[in-house]
Amino acid sequence: MRLTIKKAALLAALFLGVAHPLPLAAGEAMDAAAVRAALQAAGPGHPANLAGAKLDRLDLSGFNLSGANLRGASLYATKLEGANLTGADLSGANLTLAWVIRANFTKANLSHAVVAAMVVSSGMETNPAEAPIFTGANFSFARVQGHFAGFDFRGANFSHADLAADMRNQSMGLIRADFSGALLDHANFAEADLGRALFRFAKLRGADLRGAKLLRADFTGADLTGADFTGADTTEADFSQAVLKDTKGLPETSGKMP
Repeated sequence: MRLTIKKAALLAALFLGVAHPLPLAAGEAMDAAAVRAALQAAGPGHPANLAGAKLDRLDLSGFNLSGANLRGASLYATKLEGANLTGADLSGANLTLAWVIRANFTKANLSHAVVAAMVVSSGMETNPAEAPIFTGANFSFARVQGHFAGFDFRGANFSHADLAADMRNQSMGLIRADFSGALLDHANFAEADLGRALFRFAKLRGADLRGAKLLRADFTGADLTGADFTGADTTEADFSQAVLKDTKGLPETSGKMP
């Protein structure tokens, strides 16, 4: 079940205010009209420059932000429903509580960004028709938590990213990354921290998990065909019912095995 918006807001406040404080971008506050003007002024080879801008809580639904420079921008609770962010540079941006229903982040750069408690459906349950797309996106060194079940992350780069569960605030349940049923074929998780992350019945064929921290990560029923676990810490990870054909570096003594 997806988090309600009220609960997601509280979890995000705990996430930002206690466990992982994050200052908002120091750039100029803009309204939707100013963003639209910047996009209209952009041309071939000269993408819209919104680096460091404060875009908190704006409604940018349906905007074409493909290729835009949003480095270090603050998109806290910004509505990006149906927005096109293909190839956008969101490195170091704050997307906590952003509304990303049907948004397209194909090959977007989210390195060093904070991606937490994003709103991914209009109702209480996830709807596949509303899922955002993250094919080939770059999350290297990013902080990632939230509900991503069933989303398309094929070829995404999570190397050195922090996806570990937040163990400091558990009164409303464990805050962690949930990739259950997600498409993660050939995704790169090298050296990432995936402690207690959920990958139940996800597709991770050919995924790179070399050197990853997988403490109590749950891969129940996942398709791990050809995945590389060389050097990974699989302490108490759960591989029950997982497809382990042609996997590399996964000792049979690791966690719960089929």
